[in-house]
Amino acid sequence: MAYVDGFIVAVPRDKIDAYIKMAETARDVWMELGALSYVEALADDVSPGELTSFPRAVQLKDDETVVFSWITYESRESRDAIMKKVMDDPRMKDGMENMPFDGKRMIYGGFRTIVES
Repeated sequence: MAYVDGFIVAVPRDKIDAYIKMAETARDVWMELGALSYVEALADDVSPGELTSFPRAVQLKDDETVVFSWITYESRESRDAIMKKVMDDPRMKDGMENMPFDGKRMIYGGFRTIVES
């Protein structure tokens, strides 16, 4: 079964175009280097919960929206090898230095797939 990296970030609404441009570059790099899929999704039906929610998780501000993203790989080993190449790819340098979101509030992690179709 696949291995998945998941991400949640708060993106200022006035930086959505810059975020999309960064995500398109990242998508091209990840896919070229061997990822199986790359998805970036903009919040459409996301409400702040009373205890937990996507907005609460990223400490969403009034002028921001949530982006939920995931990348799939053949395996954890494949992901580790691809991630090293991604971090060394010069196309990623500008995106890492000029992120159009607060990286300190990004939530991310790697997940071993347990059910898939």
